[in-house]
Amino acid sequence: MNATDAVTFWDGVYAARPPAAAPRPNARLTETVAGLPPGDALDLGCGDGGDALWLAGRGWRVTAADLSAVAVERLTALARARGLGDRVTAVRHDLRGPFPYGAFDLISAHYLHTPFDLDRTAVLRSAAHGLRRDGRLLVVDHGSTAPWSWNQDPDVRHPSPEEVAADLDLDAATWTVERADAPRRIATGPDGRTAEVTDHVLLIRRVT
Repeated sequence: MNATDAVTFWDGVYAARPPAAAPRPNARLTETVAGLPPGDALDLGCGDGGDALWLAGRGWRVTAADLSAVAVERLTALARARGLGDRVTAVRHDLRGPFPYGAFDLISAHYLHTPFDLDRTAVLRSAAHGLRRDGRLLVVDHGSTAPWSWNQDPDVRHPSPEEVAADLDLDAATWTVERADAPRRIATGPDGRTAEVTDHVLLIRRVT
């Protein structure tokens, strides 16, 4: 499937539901970042924009990237409406091409899953290289399938955080794993349903 198919799919996912007036930040982001000083952040697959808006509201300068123009346009409008237009730069970006330019103190990749071809390991490795010293890469993956997920394949396999870290094969002299676990939580889907889900959380810090 080509890039046009991917854009059409993800534009359709967002266009099929009304714009989120107050998108919520992801729980693993807020618990990880709450104590960090603000800096430059990159939100990979920003979606409705809850993470980008939460970060910007706490002083971060955020580049929010998504393949869907619908998601990007909605986030841009929300940021302006909240007076955060100078702190949130939402861009349509295909991660199958060059990695977004810049050096970052935080790169967040929440649920960066897609039914289309994407070398996710290469993307996350590029993200690690895009960190400044003491910058963090937060990768949060699905560890279970929520009832509202677009992927309801019962045979889908969810790699562990340790497996993701091993695939990245980062030099331990430059990057260190600060967290790799699989906590559970009660999540609320876009349609208001709730369910217990498992997150696979990997936090990597660049030490040099």
